[in-house]
Amino acid sequence: MKMRKFALTDASLERSPGQEADIFVGNLVDEQQGGPVSIGYGRYAPGQSLTETIDVDDVMIVLEGRLSVSTEAGTVTAGPGEIVYMPKGETVTIRSHEEGALTAFVTYPHWRPAHA
Repeated sequence: MKMRKFALTDASLERSPGQEADIFVGNLVDEQQGGPVSIGYGRYAPGQSLTETIDVDDVMIVLEGRLSVSTEAGTVTAGPGEIVYMPKGETVTIRSHEEGALTAFVTYPHWRPAHA
């Protein structure tokens, strides 16, 4: 894979697999391109919640809005320019606030095969 630059307009956002919430993801790099990581964007509508056990190491960068991420250890709230690291095996609940949120993410290894 060669060096590339991406923008939100490059992503085809689809409902997050296995979720009924208004949470959408769009991979820009994944196992199909042969790289070691998945990268993309996520969009959370206002007031959405998602609970899952993380199957990969996941880094989420908040670009717009705010999210809270809760585990047994506590809750962190992140806004634009802040990064949340969610290690593999951690059970998290991600909640969007009243303005919703736009994120960018990087996972290692690829999240889609691990999530299937």
